[in-house]
Amino acid sequence: MTITKRVTFIAKEGDEAKMKELLSAMVKPSQAEDGCIFYEIFQYSDNPRKFMAYESWRDEAALDGHKASPHYAIYKSSYEPFCEKKYTDNLEVLG
Repeated sequence: MTITKRVTFIAKEGDEAKMKELLSAMVKPSQAEDGCIFYEIFQYSDNPRKFMAYESWRDEAALDGHKASPHYAIYKSSYEPFCEKKYTDNLEVLG
């Protein structure tokens, strides 16, 4: 079963550039992972503190592999000092 998520990050005031750097570093290696269907990071043009990761994985095993990757470990251990708020929406693809 395909797993699709939208993860929203709100950077702390003044930490937008660092958050952008950390999240951008996730894109290429995540896209190259087995089971990645789609992975992109967006920064809101009307609110530069707000970022969105949109990701879709083939199945739970592919998502688990992503969470076990070295680039995910770097992100996971680094983003919190720069992030004011983070929340995840699990999405269901219709059609």
